[in-house]
Amino acid sequence: MTVSFPTGTILGYPRIGRRRELKRAVEAFWAGKISAEELEQSASELRAATRERLVSLGLGRSDSSIPEAFSFYDQVLDAAVTVGAVPERFARLVKEDGSVDLAGYFTIARGEGQDAPLEMTKWFDSNYHYLVPEIGPETDFHLASDRLVREVAEATVAGYRTRPVIVGPVTFLLLSKPSDGAPADFQPIDRLDDLLPVYAELLAALTAAGAEWVQLDEPALVSESIDVPREVVLEATRRAYEALGSSVVRPAIFVASPYASLDDALPVLASTPVEAIGLDLVKGSLPSGFTTDKVLVGGVIDGHNVWRGDLDNAFSALERLRSSNPNVAVSTSTSLFHVPHDVEDEPLLEGWLKSWLAFADQKVAQVSILAKGLTEGRNAIADELQAATDALEARHAAAGVHDGAVRERAASLTPSDFSRGDYSARLAAQEEALHLPFLPTTTIGSFPQTGDIRKARAALVRGELSHDDYVEAMRAEIRRVVDLQEEIGLDVIVHGEPERNDMVQYFAENLDGFAVTQNGWVQSYGSRCTRPSILWGDVSRPAPITVEWSTYTQSLTYKPVKGMLTGPVTILAWSFVRDDQPLRETANQVALALRDEIADLEAAGIGIIQVDEPALRELLPLKKKDHDDYLDWSVGSFRLATAGVEDRTQIHTHLCYSEFGVVIDAINRLDADVTSIEAARSKMEVVPDIKRSGFGRGIGPGVYDIHSPRVPSVEEVSELIEIALGSIPERQVWVNPDCGLKTRGYDETVQSLANVLEATRAARAKATV
Repeated sequence: MTVSFPTGTILGYPRIGRRRELKRAVEAFWAGKISAEELEQSASELRAATRERLVSLGLGRSDSSIPEAFSFYDQVLDAAVTVGAVPERFARLVKEDGSVDLAGYFTIARGEGQDAPLEMTKWFDSNYHYLVPEIGPETDFHLASDRLVREVAEATVAGYRTRPVIVGPVTFLLLSKPSDGAPADFQPIDRLDDLLPVYAELLAALTAAGAEWVQLDEPALVSESIDVPREVVLEATRRAYEALGSSVVRPAIFVASPYASLDDALPVLASTPVEAIGLDLVKGSLPSGFTTDKVLVGGVIDGHNVWRGDLDNAFSALERLRSSNPNVAVSTSTSLFHVPHDVEDEPLLEGWLKSWLAFADQKVAQVSILAKGLTEGRNAIADELQAATDALEARHAAAGVHDGAVRERAASLTPSDFSRGDYSARLAAQEEALHLPFLPTTTIGSFPQTGDIRKARAALVRGELSHDDYVEAMRAEIRRVVDLQEEIGLDVIVHGEPERNDMVQYFAENLDGFAVTQNGWVQSYGSRCTRPSILWGDVSRPAPITVEWSTYTQSLTYKPVKGMLTGPVTILAWSFVRDDQPLRETANQVALALRDEIADLEAAGIGIIQVDEPALRELLPLKKKDHDDYLDWSVGSFRLATAGVEDRTQIHTHLCYSEFGVVIDAINRLDADVTSIEAARSKMEVVPDIKRSGFGRGIGPGVYDIHSPRVPSVEEVSELIEIALGSIPERQVWVNPDCGLKTRGYDETVQSLANVLEATRAARAKATV
């Protein structure tokens, strides 16, 4: 290949829409309000607006610097349907030509009837969820979708030379799971040689559509948490890119490897015929003494966080890279779909804070600045580098970034602040206080957020509803939720969280050191979007946050009410966190604020308090050398938050959508009295890990997958309960959904919970205790 790589580029851009246009169009399609053709038109308009916006920010119209990285739902699902990897239970959705239409695509993602969707789990160390392909010896790989080809052609017709993006073959197989019928010793990576011809055919089709470069995303190459021997990963990488690089008809190949350093995979890639290799130089490091004739694309602009950062230092990193490798370009470290669109679209943020920030559009502009420096020299961008330095210095000196009282309290902590009493004594005290039945039932916390709830919250923000009227509206919803739980027969009651816009933002709005956005939406999975808060300064709690809601709920029922908090690790993981101090310090500050809230809940008579930590696994570093330090401070922050309670107060935690076997020992060290955990979509895949670990406290493996609109049958729930009881001592098992019910509708929620309770009663009747 002789075509040159653009001097500046990005690995991806937010795809959900500046005002969540894609989310609304997709959900309208699901509801039958628009046709597939209308959804396709909305998506085409969104892609066109994105290309034009990126050109206005400094990327080139005709140099392949704009990535063609759109997705209706998930990039891994896109790769699966492109290569024909459709599970047998969805074979009915496959047309004669091997393709799957939009309705079928969404059915694979969300499930239908008794056919469960693809499993969902976290995308590396981010808060994005991907769908896990199912691969077996029977999987018939073939080029089943030309959607990416059509999108490149669409751009070409519009006058753009874009760079198509798809998950690379090695990462695709490493992130897949064996199909249900696969032999016990089968691994999806075993099918690499069968998959590569399909990728080669796709590359030829992309060339015909006008692509000069293709971006193959291979983040699995940087991870040491993949359950495949490293030597197998490296050999697969060599084989894959020797084969694809030797294809007769193909675009130039850019292999992107975000989220950490390539380490020993870098020389392997460099030995193959690919033309460009991406390096994450934010989470990763410069390759010492490494030289190559490949284009090295230095990811020096942080695509994973929102800080404006040190632009001078970023350019210096590029200069060091170019000192030994003359072919250097600049990019973001990851795709920008992890950050919101535009900081200028935040009129409510203070000017001083906005000057410290860079959302997607600002990061594209930063890439353009550094690309200009690579082309014209440092002096050509001296003013821009100095402006970023000045903003960084102002940030470090600003009031609230450092709070003496907060730091003094954290510095005075002792080991006793992180430890509760003996579990057996706690269990006895809790049994006496709570009087719960065998197989106690509960939910994770939230109940469906209706249109009326959202309207009331919006009216309060606009000043159209008084605070007192808002409180009464929320209390009415709480009464409804409590009555519903009593009628269904749940044993531990929650208030449903109607007052909470988001499980992290709600707390951020009530803690010092945080700011929240108005339009800062990012994609979590599918059409689900969140607005991560911005943790910019030292954290403290000025007043109680949840106590009033919990005590009101307890006044409505004789059953125990569970107070609901979000844990320190999850608050960090689902926020944009300050990057000027170790995460350990920030986590302890958040934990101390939560410790104060827990003390107030306990004093108000709330006997069960759940501190959710669904993000515990997702923040686990991708390099094994960093695991122990992370697990030490993450577990420590949870224990700091929860260790101040009496034995009779039962502490719960909740974790969801991660590979838990990797951190099961850490989950045990949290020392929660009860842990609920996602398990339904994976059919209790985590249970063997729980059994092997000797986990000795309460455990609630989920029996109802709330991320699908399916209503699980009584028989399905009964089967999951039976699996749990077959491996976990009966007295330890709780029965609960996988996660909160906020995104579900009331009809499906009521029927699903009723089925859960019917299955639980049947299990109780058969029990030996």
